[in-house]
Amino acid sequence: MTIYGGSIYFICNQSNTTLYIGVTADLVNRLIEHKTKKILNSFSARYNCDKLVYFEHFYRIEEAIEREKQIKNWHRAWKNKLIEELNPNWEDISNQLYN
Repeated sequence: MTIYGGSIYFICNQSNTTLYIGVTADLVNRLIEHKTKKILNSFSARYNCDKLVYFEHFYRIEEAIEREKQIKNWHRAWKNKLIEELNPNWEDISNQLYN
């Protein structure tokens, strides 16, 4: 069975020093989980990563998973460049999801 739709996303801490890259079929709810630290022992909760700085949406979850795997193998400088192309000030762009 194929699940349709998916997103990759980058969240970071307030000082932009720790970056978490994830994939999900429901970005809004997943972001709420990060912001409320629903999973207390998770990487994002331990390092206070809850600021959405980048995301991409795909029509198929399999595409999102493949893109996440690709990006996770990148150097940090390449990830930073990708973020800064669309979000040069590393602002929390989660409000774009709620509109």
